[in-house]
Amino acid sequence: MRHGISLFPVLEPAEKSATDYYDESLRLVQLAESLGYRHAQIVEHYLGGYGGYSPDPATFLAAAAARTSEIRLLTGAAVPAFTHPVQLAGKLALLDTLSHGRVEVGFGRAFLPAEFAMFGVDIDTSRDRFVAGVLACRRLWSETDVVVDDGFHRFGPVTSLPRPVQRPHPPILLASAMSPQTGAWAGREGFGLQVVPTVTSREGLREVLGAYRTAWAEAGRDPAEARVQMKFTCYLDTDADRAITTAGELERNYVAKMSAVVADWSRTRTRAYAGYERLTEKVARYDFAAAHRDNKVLAGDPAGVLAQLRTIREWYGDVELSCVFNPGTLSEERAAAAVRLFAEQVVPALDGDREAVA
Repeated sequence: MRHGISLFPVLEPAEKSATDYYDESLRLVQLAESLGYRHAQIVEHYLGGYGGYSPDPATFLAAAAARTSEIRLLTGAAVPAFTHPVQLAGKLALLDTLSHGRVEVGFGRAFLPAEFAMFGVDIDTSRDRFVAGVLACRRLWSETDVVVDDGFHRFGPVTSLPRPVQRPHPPILLASAMSPQTGAWAGREGFGLQVVPTVTSREGLREVLGAYRTAWAEAGRDPAEARVQMKFTCYLDTDADRAITTAGELERNYVAKMSAVVADWSRTRTRAYAGYERLTEKVARYDFAAAHRDNKVLAGDPAGVLAQLRTIREWYGDVELSCVFNPGTLSEERAAAAVRLFAEQVVPALDGDREAVA
C-alpha cells in the first residue's frame, strides 16, 4: 500500500499553541520524507478546535516544501466554494512551482453549516459550486484565455500565472464522504478519490468505491490506475494496551470537538446533504471500541495495526493510506515514534504480502 502522513489538528490554544503545532507537524513531515512516505497532506477548516489550526493548506504546504525535496504535497481537501477560482488556482500553482512540481490537489465540498454561513455561501448550492470550482481550476491551470460564466463566477478571458510545473495540471483528487455521485464523477473525469471510513458504513463506502471504479473503467481507463486514498487516524505504539488507551482518550477529544461543530445539523435541512440531519446524533453515539473493531480507526502495536490493514485490503482492495498520527495533543516524541513504527514494521509487511501474492 502506498502511504502518507495526514494532518488534521483537533486542538485549541489552551492545549497547544499554533506555533508549537506547526513546528511539530513540519518536523513530522520531514521525518516522514526520510522514511519514504509518499505524501503529506493537511485539511481546510476554520475557527474552532475542529481543524481551525488549518485555514489555508497551501500556506502550510509551502512551509513543508521549503523543508523537503521529494515528498508529495497534498491538500486534503481545499474547498472551492470558499475561494474565487482565480485565487485558488493561482496559489496552488504557486505552490507547485515553489515545490518543483510536487503538488496534488484534493478538492472537497465542505459540510459544516457554520462555515457556509460565515462565508455567505448558500449551502444548498454546495455541490454545484464544488463542480464549478474544480472545473474552473483545471481550466485555469491547463488553458490560456479562459472564460468562465458558471452561475457563480464570471470572468475572462484570463491566463492564470504562474503556470503549474506539472502539465497539463497537478493531479486532482475529489473528497467524498458518503456520495456515490461524487465517486462516479471522479471516475469519469480521471480524478483520484479521497474517502474517510469513519463517516459511513462499510456498505456505504463500498458503494462509493464501486461507483468510482465502475465509472473509471467505463471511461476506458486502466482499472489498475484508479487511485483511492483512504484516511485513518492511527494510534501506533510498541505497547498495544498503551496505544489503545491513548486512542480512547484522543478519540473522546475528537468527538467532543466535532460534536460542537456538527450541532448545527440538528436544525439544518437541505437536499444537498441528504441524511446529514442525523449527523449530530451519530457523532454523539460514537463508540471508539466499535470503531476499532470495524477498522474505522487504527490502534495497537504494529502486529495489531497490520492485521487491521490486511482486513481493510480484503474489504476495499488496494488503496493508498493517509494516516493522522497526531491529532494535536499527543507528544511529539510519541507521534514521531508512531511514524517510524509504521514505516519500519507495518509497511514492509504489507509490501511482503503483495510480493507473496505476485
